[in-house]
Amino acid sequence: METNLNRIIRESAKLKLCGQLSKYTNVMKGWQYRWFTVDAKTGSLSYYLCDSSTVGDDIAPSPHVLASAPRGQVQLAGAVVYPSDEDSRTFAIACASGDTVKLRANDARARQEWVDGLRAVVESHMKAMDISNSSPLPPRELLAASDAMVSARQALFLTEQCNASLARAIESIDCASFSPTDPDLLLLKAISTASTQCLHQCLGLLQRHQEINQPVAEAVPLVL
Repeated sequence: METNLNRIIRESAKLKLCGQLSKYTNVMKGWQYRWFTVDAKTGSLSYYLCDSSTVGDDIAPSPHVLASAPRGQVQLAGAVVYPSDEDSRTFAIACASGDTVKLRANDARARQEWVDGLRAVVESHMKAMDISNSSPLPPRELLAASDAMVSARQALFLTEQCNASLARAIESIDCASFSPTDPDLLLLKAISTASTQCLHQCLGLLQRHQEINQPVAEAVPLVL
């Protein structure tokens, strides 16, 4: 008989996500095309270098490139996937490790497909973790803890949106009293960004703490 865990993994493995996306590397290099593939069974997002002749054409790299080790990999379990309000194509993945990956699709429709697909993989693995880890907490406390993590992810998503709105507002200021390069405004922008990154790291620490301590709790013998 198929268990709930096997059913969730089987259903998530049906999701086929792959294609070209632009990945934000850093201030110097900016956006660069990469070929992304999702392994729904393992909950990982891998990306590869694109052949120069296929950049922007959404054509898969040559087989020998895909057969080699990926350029990078992102674990989706515990991640938060959210569209950016910078434009209609950009979205981001806030990983449980505290890292954030910023991506850009070809258009708004492609972005929504990626966001929906990645969120489905995240949700399936979170459910699988809940089923595979028998918690020592009573059902009511376990539900409360799960709800708290969901609320924290939602709050982090709203914080990201507010931080992006603040940055755009500062950059678009055009008046005699202030300018985008005003030292106080630049400090406010830097503090807002640093605080958001700190919240990402805190959520990642909570997620790792939960994963590390869950097996320990299971190993504690029940004294009758």
